[in-house]
Amino acid sequence: MNVVERAKAPTPKFFRVLRTVGLALLAVSGSIVAAPVALPTIIVTVAGYAAVAGTVLSAVSQVTVDDDAKREHEIVKRLEEENKYLPRDGIK
Repeated sequence: MNVVERAKAPTPKFFRVLRTVGLALLAVSGSIVAAPVALPTIIVTVAGYAAVAGTVLSAVSQVTVDDDAKREHEIVKRLEEENKYLPRDGIK
């Protein structure tokens, strides 16, 4: 499975929550780094590290795959493909 397939595959609920937390951390830290006022150096430094942590957390959470949901999705997709040419109600 390549990276694009992993990113498109279903993600477990725990990792969806972690992804949201990572994105929020990234947004807050980005706002602090880009603030138009002079902030203490330590705050800007910590915000920079928080941005990196949020980015990594979101990226890793996005490519985590829920194998059970992926299998169910593949089965449904295969059944839809197999039944694509079957007659429908009222159509002959």
